[in-house]
Amino acid sequence: MRRAIISVSNKNGIVDFARGLRDLGIEIISTGGTAKILQNAGIEIIKISDVTKFPEMMDGRVKTLHPNIHGGILARRSNKEDLKQLKELDIETIDLVVVNLYPFAETIARTGVSLDEALENIDIGGPSMIRAAAKNFKDVAVVVDQQDYSDILGELKDTGQLSSTTRMHLAAKAFNHTANYDSMIDNYFANLLKEGTTETFPQRLQVRLEKVMDLRYGENPHQSAALYREMGGITVSSVSTARQLHGKELSFNNLNDANGALELVREFTQPAAVVIKHANPCGAAIGSTLAEAYDKAYAGDPLSAYGSVVAVNRPVDVATAEIMTSGNKFIEIILAPTYEEEALQMLQKRWKNVRIMEVGEIVPYSKLPSTMTLWDMKRIQGGLLIQDLDKEVLGTGMKVVTDREPAGQLLSDLEFAWKVCKHVKSNAITLARDGMLVGVGAGQMSRVDSMKIAIMKAGERVKDAVAASDAFFPFRDGVDEAGNAGVVAVIQPGGSIRDDEVISACNQLNMAMIFTEMRHFKH
Repeated sequence: MRRAIISVSNKNGIVDFARGLRDLGIEIISTGGTAKILQNAGIEIIKISDVTKFPEMMDGRVKTLHPNIHGGILARRSNKEDLKQLKELDIETIDLVVVNLYPFAETIARTGVSLDEALENIDIGGPSMIRAAAKNFKDVAVVVDQQDYSDILGELKDTGQLSSTTRMHLAAKAFNHTANYDSMIDNYFANLLKEGTTETFPQRLQVRLEKVMDLRYGENPHQSAALYREMGGITVSSVSTARQLHGKELSFNNLNDANGALELVREFTQPAAVVIKHANPCGAAIGSTLAEAYDKAYAGDPLSAYGSVVAVNRPVDVATAEIMTSGNKFIEIILAPTYEEEALQMLQKRWKNVRIMEVGEIVPYSKLPSTMTLWDMKRIQGGLLIQDLDKEVLGTGMKVVTDREPAGQLLSDLEFAWKVCKHVKSNAITLARDGMLVGVGAGQMSRVDSMKIAIMKAGERVKDAVAASDAFFPFRDGVDEAGNAGVVAVIQPGGSIRDDEVISACNQLNMAMIFTEMRHFKH
């Protein structure tokens, strides 16, 4: 390996890498800002214009698009005719291409970015060099990721060259790099084209994913599974970007439950804790402190909470860790923004295998910019269902429809129950009291059965509790069950042809009822 070309947008680590190449006797061709940084670091370079014998043009738009560059990259070393033409044209081979691309994703993520700004951050020469080098990987190595710098230098120091396996691995990564770049540009223009139309979603959508890790198994042990992360698509705290601080490997079900826990706890601005079991909340609570919130959440259904997933929206402190580790509790996963060091040590000491996940700041969706696009995607065989993420909580038409009006703690509990109900599999009923989930009926084919199950789970705590229903009551039977058990208020979307009967039932039972005029099915 005699000659390299280096032209990078992300300059992290490039000085040390270039210095390492020079120490190995490799010449470096460079251009633009990269050349200046290397020269300022005392690294000898060859300017691109000295190779092309042509000045950079149009504010740098044209500098590497030249036969002296691409001929040197694309020449097949085993092809005598290629080498003969290089000699006749006085072109030298280029053995290493170190290029990453203009920051298009970062540019279009900025608020108010113009089309002209976006266009100027579409790289042309970079992808051309990357693809040329990747195509000719049998003779040329291409580097697009600074994470590879140290390994490449190590292999060059050890053997004086890069193996064919290394070059093929780098080529595959390079093609993925340019494909992801082009897909971002395609999605950007697809979204531009829908502006001013009645379309909510673009005509074309490319979803690019990268594997985070293989999983122990899928939903069942006989199914293989892996976790993938959206490339350039994650802008909020998520399970796919979380850092595991402790515990054994994660499974498919672990991650699915963890995602559900994080999405529910994100609903709250007060200190909150949720307990998830088999994709449904069995406990949830808010409190004046995180320790209080967790204590109440666990008490919602201690039997179901054994082997559960827990998420909290505040850093885990010692007081919370003491409650988590007390008694005979068993937790599969804990998710939190971060952990106090002593609290983390307590959790690690208590459970050898508990997965402790640090997710970073958990921002409620209501606090995120309205311009941020967040979609919910569900795979079906041969296709993808895409919808807006259900970020809303209460409809704009919320109204009291009964003689009794809820106020104070009753109103707060109704809102709490409604937020939790959003995250329960439909048909969904939640019962709450004093900022705490006391009963859940999930996934039943009839709403009245969900109500019966929620009442059964609540036990004596159903007295003076409130109920939330993710969709309207088709008959008054669900309300009758609630009122006769001791529920004093209900929140539901309304919209049934029998709403009058349901309202009448509430009035007869002296129950308050709110219509939200917003449904929250979750399938």
